[in-house]
Amino acid sequence: MKSKTLTRIALTAAVGAALLPVLSGAAVYSNGSKTTTFDVTLTIIADCTIAASPLSFGGSQGVLAAAVNSTTNLSVTCTNTTPYNVGLSAGTVAGSTTAARLMAGTTAGNTSTTLAFNLYQTAGATNWGNSQGTDTKSGTGNGAAQTLTVYGTVPAQNTPQPDTYKTTITATVFF
Repeated sequence: MKSKTLTRIALTAAVGAALLPVLSGAAVYSNGSKTTTFDVTLTIIADCTIAASPLSFGGSQGVLAAAVNSTTNLSVTCTNTTPYNVGLSAGTVAGSTTAARLMAGTTAGNTSTTLAFNLYQTAGATNWGNSQGTDTKSGTGNGAAQTLTVYGTVPAQNTPQPDTYKTTITATVFF
């Protein structure tokens, strides 16, 4: 009896082993093999991205008898070895230039009142404009985000009427 049971178990195991490749969907071949290769590629082009944070000169100011200074950051990410220039526009207020920027009042009836300010590449010096090779800030990408500090100054001036003063600056990365 033991012999018949062992024979049945052996036969079941042999049939199961023979059917395993068929049941699993994978065939097994023993006539030989051949190989080939293929390339995997990705072309990296010179490219950059730029992001900016708002620049605030503090919650509230009174009489502008002394300069008010503040900073913000730009984040520039360029492909490794890609040279770039970053420029800052004059802003959206009529009459602004990159050398003499203006903010305008935001309250109805006060939108023509302006407040002077400047943006610099270094603290209090080197105006930051938008003309490549003249007043932009240059660098070379390394494939990671690079932080650039923008230094802002509202110089002492005749203080305009109370209001919130604003402009929108466009930061551009040229590459």
